[in-house]
Amino acid sequence: MKWLRYVIPALAALALSSQALAAEKFRVGYLRVMDDAQAILAYEGGFYKKHGLDVEMVEFKSGTDLIKAIVGGQLDTGVLGFTNAASWSSRGADLKVVGGAQHGFHAIVVQEDAGIESVADLKGRSLASQKEGSTADTVLRGVVLKDAGLEPSDLNIMGVSPQVAVQSLVGKRVDAAFLFEPQSSIAQLIAPVKQIYEIGEVWPFPCMVVITSGETLAKNKEAVWKSLDAQREAIELLENNPEEAAKYIASYFIAEPTLKTLKHGEVPRESVIKDAIVTQTFSAKLTQQEIDRMQEIADIMQSQGALKTRDGSPFDVKQILDLSWQEARQL
Repeated sequence: MKWLRYVIPALAALALSSQALAAEKFRVGYLRVMDDAQAILAYEGGFYKKHGLDVEMVEFKSGTDLIKAIVGGQLDTGVLGFTNAASWSSRGADLKVVGGAQHGFHAIVVQEDAGIESVADLKGRSLASQKEGSTADTVLRGVVLKDAGLEPSDLNIMGVSPQVAVQSLVGKRVDAAFLFEPQSSIAQLIAPVKQIYEIGEVWPFPCMVVITSGETLAKNKEAVWKSLDAQREAIELLENNPEEAAKYIASYFIAEPTLKTLKHGEVPRESVIKDAIVTQTFSAKLTQQEIDRMQEIADIMQSQGALKTRDGSPFDVKQILDLSWQEARQL
């Protein structure tokens, strides 16, 4: 049995090697919405691999759960609304926004027979939106409803996932929904609903950004930057060739090869997603105008009581920004 003296150490070394390889995976969190298309496309299109990253994509149902995973060290980066980073940072978490992703395009779609022609008509109605405290919910309450002269208490707001919101529209359990793409387009194809409002047309804002922890950025900046390079290439494909991009990501949003619609019969899922991509604006860079808009949203959060600093002072979004990657790339 002398051979065991050699085999056992070899097996142990192999196990350690496997653990090391597993540890080298770069973990990216995402939500199954068009706002995260660049992260999904960077994976499916091979852009992460091109930049030398072995990426594991981890799906989450909400930005709140995703940010918890970043804070807890289970993820390296995530694509989600910046309000999550602001909220957790105000409570002491070391988080950094390191890049842009997608501008805010959220539509209000309503039942065609509900008699709702404007946002103001939502008074006394039910609306499916995102979870309270999310970027979408903050903007809905602090901008959309406010501009229409409504208080959140004037209607019944349900905080659910975009997928559940669509199902609620189809089942006529709600009068309206505040939706991301591609759920907005899908809802209008499969249910008797119509769009009455699009916030991207009246109050554009950086909805989704790339977030990491300060610790990850300090210890693994090269990998974080590589992931941003990969997502930047994915954004270029989304912007320049949405038809090709849709081929890579369509299955993430529509399980079957075709979507059964009310008016157009069976429509290829790639066609639906291509059209949804075209309605969006993706950008790896955060401009000063967008940073100013982020500050406006943070101010809204504070006024709503959703964001509280320890000493009661105004929250400065600059404290969670690290734009060294875009500066180095001269974006």
